[in-house]
Amino acid sequence: MKKNSTYLILLASGMLSLFSIESLQAQDIKPTSEKALQESIEKHKAMLSSTPLKDFKAKNVGPTNMSGRIVDIEVAQNQNTFYVAAASGGVWKTEDNGQSFTPIFDHQSALGIGAMALSPSDNNVLWVGTGENNSSRSTYAGSGIYKSTDAGKTWQMMGLPYSHHTGQIQIHPTNPDIVWVGVMGSLYSKNKDRGLYKTTDGGKSWKKVLYIDESTGIIDIKINPSNPDVLLASSWERFRQAHDFIGNGDGSTIWRSEDGGNTWKKAVTGFPQDEFVGRIGFDFSQSNPKVVYALLDNQGKSDKPAEAPRPRGGQQEQEENPIKFEDFKEMSLDQALALDDKKLNSFLRRSQFSTKYTAAEIKRQLKVGKITTSQIANYMGGSVDANAAMFGQPIKGAEVYRSEDSGKSWKKVSESDISRLYNTYGYYFGEVRVSTQDENEIFVLGVPLLVSRDGGKNFSRTDSIGDPHSDHQSMWINPKDSKHILLGNDGGLYRSYGGGSRWDHMNTQMPISQFYSVMVDQATPYNIYGGMQDNGVWFGKSTNKPEDAWDPLFGGDGMVVAVDTRNNEIVYTGSQFGSYFRINKENGERKRITPGHDIGNAPNRWNWRTPAELSYHNQDIVYMGSQYVYQSLDQGNTWTTISPDLTKNKKSGNVPFATLSVVEESPLEFGTLYAGSDDGNVWVTRNGGGNWTNLNAGLPQDRWVSSISPSKFQEGLVYITLNGYRYDEFTTMVYKSEDYGKTWTAIKGNMPDESTNILIEDHTNPAILYLGTDHGLYVTMDGGNNWNLFQSEIPNVAIYDMVIQNRENHLIVGSHGRSVYVVDLKQIQDLAKPTQLVMEK
Repeated sequence: MKKNSTYLILLASGMLSLFSIESLQAQDIKPTSEKALQESIEKHKAMLSSTPLKDFKAKNVGPTNMSGRIVDIEVAQNQNTFYVAAASGGVWKTEDNGQSFTPIFDHQSALGIGAMALSPSDNNVLWVGTGENNSSRSTYAGSGIYKSTDAGKTWQMMGLPYSHHTGQIQIHPTNPDIVWVGVMGSLYSKNKDRGLYKTTDGGKSWKKVLYIDESTGIIDIKINPSNPDVLLASSWERFRQAHDFIGNGDGSTIWRSEDGGNTWKKAVTGFPQDEFVGRIGFDFSQSNPKVVYALLDNQGKSDKPAEAPRPRGGQQEQEENPIKFEDFKEMSLDQALALDDKKLNSFLRRSQFSTKYTAAEIKRQLKVGKITTSQIANYMGGSVDANAAMFGQPIKGAEVYRSEDSGKSWKKVSESDISRLYNTYGYYFGEVRVSTQDENEIFVLGVPLLVSRDGGKNFSRTDSIGDPHSDHQSMWINPKDSKHILLGNDGGLYRSYGGGSRWDHMNTQMPISQFYSVMVDQATPYNIYGGMQDNGVWFGKSTNKPEDAWDPLFGGDGMVVAVDTRNNEIVYTGSQFGSYFRINKENGERKRITPGHDIGNAPNRWNWRTPAELSYHNQDIVYMGSQYVYQSLDQGNTWTTISPDLTKNKKSGNVPFATLSVVEESPLEFGTLYAGSDDGNVWVTRNGGGNWTNLNAGLPQDRWVSSISPSKFQEGLVYITLNGYRYDEFTTMVYKSEDYGKTWTAIKGNMPDESTNILIEDHTNPAILYLGTDHGLYVTMDGGNNWNLFQSEIPNVAIYDMVIQNRENHLIVGSHGRSVYVVDLKQIQDLAKPTQLVMEK
């Protein structure tokens, strides 16, 4: 590891313990096997049937006005009945045309959904493939294919248990026993279970009829409406890692079958064939089945230059001859000291230097030799703005192709530039729909919803009126009335009766928001705050019903929230990759507080879910973590770096990595802080950052540190959860230490193996712990020897975050797929053993 000057100075002065992070050997982390996955599922089922908490209550408080990702829609012949699949929130059914919805897939092996299919010839037959196929950061692996023969009342597992992520399901139009399933396979590892499967006996047996390689799966399948023996399938090569994502490759292409899917040949005449081909989706015209459209994510380099980044605050346009980084490369000390203070301050703020760097401070440090002009010139040091990188790369992006011979050959038809449909992240989209009554009217689903009415040549937006959410994922067009459309996106379910000209939100009955974090204040009734995937930061009353509206606070992908409970009006929060603000709810004022790095240090690397928290001991004190830990003593106005780089800083790619994922302060001891990284480092300081001690020994190596919980009751007692999800390793990793992390003890107990996200202590009884995994909520009442599944009113949804509201004795559960639950803890505390009753403080 390349050590910067700060690291060497700290090591020489004894501010780092003599534990070499270079000595940590990378571990060969193997994906969970099919056998182990099945054993865990069976163990979870057994715990569900025997849990003493099965009748315990939990209240869902929404929100529904800001919803979560809907990935599929299936409509019955009686169009009052339809089914909606949430990315990580299960399957929902309505029988009254959307006035009410009921979850019908809870407590199966996985709640993440990739695809559904409703039999055209028997609407009682519904298939569900688990494991979302969008390949995003919060895409959960599934565990097989399910079938219902009674319209969703009961379910039977029909195999393909190691499919991980379901690309598509299609059912023969007249024979419900013939089904084709596209399997994308694992997301973070290679496997041979990918491919296209066919059954002719209703799922009793399967035959793999198309296989490309162990990195390429099947993302889409479509049946020719006039001849079910003619099918198209698209293969997609993609491989995600914690530090990198490749969403294109030679394996991505179009396949065609003329014998009912038994044999396949490539159908790429006129269609791109190179390593830049990404995700492909297509759709047949119902009115003219010879016409098919394909939507391609083309990752090839564009001939057009990338758009210049937008200047912050308009300063560059308004300022005459502004100072730039390159000006410092050849600048002498005397020239730097002679710079105009106003211009220098403008440069420092525009370039997002740490707020402690004013023109006067820069000149002072230059005079004494603490910094150099060369270090100023290299301040950004090759860093990449992760948010800008998602939008600013010069790639070809979305393209539309048309076939007029049922998919044998193709021609690019999109003439208007639709490269911004989904920028660089076409892996998140890939859906195209043809009007059921007009072969020349097509919709392409991306960040905006675009429509073409001239056969794909020109496009315009059709998602403006009715304020539908962006990021469109699924669409159903009425076969008998193409003006009637159902639309699923990251904001929930929408309906149009005007061909997309205006939309109504239909989501008041489905609490399927995907929370990354939750927090509470001390108001009466108290408010619950949370950051949501793609849906910003919102807050709502703890007394809410699911249909009661929450209020927006911040945009982007909503992340961590911290509330100053002295007045309940000051909130610290933000969006992805560390873009954090201090917000005054009362007057609407907001100030960006993201710290800049010290001159001479490497630029900050921010985690997608950047850690931030207020001190338990003084709420003017704020902590944030990049690869460094930052401390502010004045509400985020100024910052001090109180650690070296605490990550291993080894891997690099197109996803920010080697970042801190957790920064936690001890509620008992001011100055005792713990930090954990996404590349597997764990640290403690007991003197406010004066020196840091590595705590990796005794823990699984190189895993993502998902939570650290210092005890409220005992100094030195601390809990940690680690997560191997980004290696497709679904193992329960939960440990405790009673000596500040010098030694660790596993407290997995009788848990099934599931990726672990968050552990917190009860606030009255140290023997009671609450654990959130990718498949639900667990409770122990004996310190981790025995765990009980809390899963009746809370389904087997991923739990990302939890917090306790002490005054009301409530556990607030932030789920990633079913919004927020409130649990009255008295029912659990009363069940605890008599020897474990309330501890006096």
